[in-house]
Amino acid sequence: MSSYPEIERTLTPQQIQLQQGVHGFARDVMRPAAAALDRMADPAQVIERGSPLWTTFSAAYQAGFHTALIPVACGGMGLTGLSLQIALEEMGWGCAGLATSLAVAGFPFMSLAMTGDPAIIDEWVRPFVADRTASRVGCWAITEPGHGSDHFSPGTPVFHNTAISGEATARAAGDEFVLNGQKSAWVSNGTIATHATVHLTLDPSRGMTGGGIAFVPLDAKGVTKDAPLDKLGQRALNQGAMTFDNVRIPKRFVLVDPDHYEGALRQTLALTNAAMGAVFTGLARAAYEEALAHTQTRVQGGKLLCEHQVVQMHLFDMFTRVTNCRLLSRAALVYQASAQPPTLEYSIASKVYCARAALDVADTALQLFGARGLSKGSLIEKLFRDARATLIEDGSNDVLALAGAQELLARGAAK
Repeated sequence: MSSYPEIERTLTPQQIQLQQGVHGFARDVMRPAAAALDRMADPAQVIERGSPLWTTFSAAYQAGFHTALIPVACGGMGLTGLSLQIALEEMGWGCAGLATSLAVAGFPFMSLAMTGDPAIIDEWVRPFVADRTASRVGCWAITEPGHGSDHFSPGTPVFHNTAISGEATARAAGDEFVLNGQKSAWVSNGTIATHATVHLTLDPSRGMTGGGIAFVPLDAKGVTKDAPLDKLGQRALNQGAMTFDNVRIPKRFVLVDPDHYEGALRQTLALTNAAMGAVFTGLARAAYEEALAHTQTRVQGGKLLCEHQVVQMHLFDMFTRVTNCRLLSRAALVYQASAQPPTLEYSIASKVYCARAALDVADTALQLFGARGLSKGSLIEKLFRDARATLIEDGSNDVLALAGAQELLARGAAK
């Protein structure tokens, strides 16, 4: 299971049990399902009822993994810090796309739980926790056709430019808000979700700082969802656009107003960027383990690949990168579990570094596999394509790095 038993000495018995349980799920359920979903030529097949996607969701809900982000007080697993990193790394080892899909399934209900409103929690959160059939699936709708990674950049000049605002809007109308506009084709779970956390523009005069966050049941009149994207990698993660045409929601479903939006966005990104770092750690580890095993059985030049010094150098470089990913992703999630207010630079560093490392490790692993690594249907070929997507999803690495630099400069100026 773990390639790093020395580092695991600090884990509690409960964390070891969690690691073993999630790893077994990743090995026995996620890996086979991911392979089958990746081979489907039409992404519409991925989301059809009866596909391995729903087998995976059903098994995850049966195990209670869908409640990982829901507080214990609301009946969820309430994973934070190191425990959350452990679970996400193992799921990322199983399949980064499915790990993201399962994690975001609980996102809207986590948002509701954070309100602390007993009525909302009883009406929406507890039924989600009790769901064992995956009848409730969440998504996080933030990017738009004209706005991608800039939505992930609070504190930057673009985010505070009042001439630039979001496209999807919400306006007050009596006891309701009316939603209009489109969210882009990159909404994870967007094609299967029943509920959404949606980022909207409430006050365009304030630019992106005039945003808000709403909980939206997607069976509301006026919601339409597009077909899933046909992607290079992470094909098991369904993604698609959604449009709001005069969709009405109760005022109480607007969870964050413009006065609190930037702070709430920071808190959200501090969690999500760090979480993606953990998922990508698992992806990098999977590629490294495949390469390590392959070089110990493959003979070239009259001896095992692993006996060639250049291969040994590559293996140790991969090991070092994966170890750094694990340490950084753990540190980021542990820190963000207690940091108030959250500081984005550590979470951004985790996402950016682990994404780059995952691609580099997968690229080296594919090189060590040679022609076998290029063959469709091989795990390493899938891991390489999945890893390429990491540099774009949850914020482009380039834009996030600039946002992280702004955080460092602002913090330095404040001293």
